[in-house]
Amino acid sequence: MTGKPWFVYLLRCGDGTLYCGIALDVQARLETHRAGKGAKYTRGRSPLELVFVEAWGSKGEALARERAIKAMPRAKKMALVVNEKLCSCK
Repeated sequence: MTGKPWFVYLLRCGDGTLYCGIALDVQARLETHRAGKGAKYTRGRSPLELVFVEAWGSKGEALARERAIKAMPRAKKMALVVNEKLCSCK
């Protein structure tokens, strides 16, 4: 990785749905979502819980991974969440 890593993240919304996004600073982005100033999708779906984070070397790589995750069926996204809890990559 060169420079700052970009992160792909999953949020579990209060209604049980999952939201996928990218950010340079995941904690700051989570606070933006919680303040109702993030993605339109997350507004009104509180509480929001960060359940998955993955680092990538460039914005392009993170965008490609975000696109791939968004195309996954829910079961595969949930498998990412379960696997994340088993590793210490946060």
